[in-house]
Amino acid sequence: MAGLSFSNISKLFAGTPALNRINAEVAEGEFVALLGPSGCGKTTLLRLTAGFEVPDSGTITLGGQVLAGGGAFVAPEDRNIGIVFQSYALWPHKSVAGNVSYPLEVRRIPGPERKRRVAEALEITGLSAFADRAPAQLSGGQRQRVALARCLVADPRAVLLDEPLANLDLALRAAMQEAFAAFHRRTGATMLYVTHDQTEALALADRVAVMEGGRIRQFASPEALYDCPQDCFVAGFVGDGAVIALTATGTPVGGHILVQALGQQIEARCDSSVPTHICIRPEQVRIDPQGPIRARVSACTYQGGRFRLVLETDAETLVAHAPARARIGEEIRLSLHSPWAFHDPATPEILRVMQDA
Repeated sequence: MAGLSFSNISKLFAGTPALNRINAEVAEGEFVALLGPSGCGKTTLLRLTAGFEVPDSGTITLGGQVLAGGGAFVAPEDRNIGIVFQSYALWPHKSVAGNVSYPLEVRRIPGPERKRRVAEALEITGLSAFADRAPAQLSGGQRQRVALARCLVADPRAVLLDEPLANLDLALRAAMQEAFAAFHRRTGATMLYVTHDQTEALALADRVAVMEGGRIRQFASPEALYDCPQDCFVAGFVGDGAVIALTATGTPVGGHILVQALGQQIEARCDSSVPTHICIRPEQVRIDPQGPIRARVSACTYQGGRFRLVLETDAETLVAHAPARARIGEEIRLSLHSPWAFHDPATPEILRVMQDA
């Protein structure tokens, strides 16, 4: 396996930027998810890595070898990168074993070695008992495992996964998430996983690159993205909760700061910058009979063991979790505990002027 490097990668389609100066390092053996809305550039970055597209500028490196950029371009078939597609892309006339064996046949691997590697790939993906079946005789999850085994058998330097769970139902998605995680643990493969589903990204990846408008907005661990988003887009796109503009702030001290929001002074976590917004996650909102915030329940949804409440305050909408059902229209009181305060670079400088006044 090998690490991936993207340096100043840009790509235009019909004059419109699909990627705009992407810089990122994926360590050898790391599982990285590309997360973002449709059209953000994540699939384009995957296709550039595979060699299906050529960057307009910048360099892509795998294991120290330049794949594209600086006048160099390695053809897709020579990159030794495994790809798992959303559509499975299986040969319908071949058996499971035949599909898995195909990349080795193309490379003219001798028969005994080919059989050994196919058997090992099927065992790792839990498909040994299905070796002689046709793809049409398999479930969606089993077909996706065949695609994963076909990728694994070639001993790729990196594995690319393009929304591989998009065509599966909810139960199969959960099972396949476990299968992908187990695959990564057993193989130590460098993996780049494209998805628009934040649940998948946060559950599977070592780190997640949140993309929007052809740029990486934040590249961090799942817990860092959730607990400490860097801007309003990441705060609103990842996780549940509210993103609220601040009207005034104090001075950061020891990772905490007093901010003015929701008509009151709130102590928040922060970095060293002067914040412009706070991100309030459901677990930071507590139903508190003595709390300073008045709210009305506008929605209540059961989520298995808890209820998700949408709460309307005088100024903003908050989300909280509760152990019991609440009535729509019910008036309750709330308190906030350690929300995250951050500075959004896109925020007008007037807010900083207000803080200095």
